[in-house]
Amino acid sequence: MSGTPVVAPGQTFKLIGLGGIGGICARYLALFLASHDVPTRLVCIDGDRFTEANASRMWFTQLGIKSDVIASELLAQLGETQLTIESIPEYVRPDNVARLIRDGDIVVLALDNHASRKLIAEHCETLSDVSVVSGGNDGVGRDSGGRETRGTYGSVQVFVRKNGEDLTPRLGQFHPELASPKDRLPHEVSCGEALASVPQLLFTNLTAAAATLNTLVLLLAGPALHYSELAFDVAEARMQPVRIPAPRLG
Repeated sequence: MSGTPVVAPGQTFKLIGLGGIGGICARYLALFLASHDVPTRLVCIDGDRFTEANASRMWFTQLGIKSDVIASELLAQLGETQLTIESIPEYVRPDNVARLIRDGDIVVLALDNHASRKLIAEHCETLSDVSVVSGGNDGVGRDSGGRETRGTYGSVQVFVRKNGEDLTPRLGQFHPELASPKDRLPHEVSCGEALASVPQLLFTNLTAAAATLNTLVLLLAGPALHYSELAFDVAEARMQPVRIPAPRLG
């Protein structure tokens, strides 16, 4: 790739969602940031809990709030580096989104909830300077619109604002499922509904995490990012940009 990733001292990375995709992203993103040996901050945000039912597709060492569990694991490994690791054990809600996501943040979304993505996207559209990399994939069964899914497809979107100007399409611009989500915010969902969530394939989650982090590295490298959306399907061995022109970063 052209360009070298730049991790600037004092940068804050907000990782929102620490499940099947976000749990993988957290570990490798933390290693990547710590390796640059400059003061940076990784904030893990998720109000959900690890349970026995998650063990077939998520890697964790203990039960409990996801952000707390993963942050403690990362601190045990990287606590002596210049990377500051924090946990915020909350779902993103209308009453806390402005506190959780601020100007200058680099936000990594690893959510399977369209209502949460919409809430976060609309808030980021009000900020002056923010970068968002949002990765996800479908589950096995039916999506929120009732369409059958096989669990092998996913995508990564990029949204960048600088000096109050959009440099990329907005996350919901080409995605009606984000513009008008049929699901609800996690804190509005009952325990029974949460347990009935659509299962995801482990190796599709791995692909989604890798695609998300690769896109983040290209974003940090500036002009190296040559797309604003990437799509993949592991069953078809396909990964390609679907939204061009690229962000105007250089």
